[in-house]
Amino acid sequence: MKPRSITPREQRSLEKLNAVQRELAALHEMKMPDLWKVWDLHFPSRPVHPNRKYLTSRLSYRIQELAFGTLPQSTRERLVDYGQNLSKIKTNTPAKAVAMPGATLVREFEGKEFRVEVLADGRYEYNQKIYRSLSAIAKNITGTHWSGPAFFGVKNMVAA
Repeated sequence: MKPRSITPREQRSLEKLNAVQRELAALHEMKMPDLWKVWDLHFPSRPVHPNRKYLTSRLSYRIQELAFGTLPQSTRERLVDYGQNLSKIKTNTPAKAVAMPGATLVREFEGKEFRVEVLADGRYEYNQKIYRSLSAIAKNITGTHWSGPAFFGVKNMVAA
């Protein structure tokens, strides 16, 4: 049987996959100053407690996300369910993340723009300070109690 030839579309997909693989492999070979340059291209702020493993894993995810797109919402919801049901670590209250780690939430309030970065551990960074909840940040910004997810417009998002 004669092998099937690769279509131009498949060839482009293979080339894209190979380019992404080379880019990801290069991350592990980079010196930290170069890694920071790549980080700054992809994210608006730097993490408070960085380490090489966190930087490379977050950058790897972001590069793949840009190349191939994000996971479908249904898949993200299923992964959250699996994590809650199958994890050997049991807590009284499950984490209520409102966006993927590394995401930046932006809110304009009284003519000013406020940016909050979602951290890998489910906390948030605003003005170079770490907060456990979006509500604490909303209160800091407005001076009154707000639902943080409502203030930042992510009230109906599912944990990622």
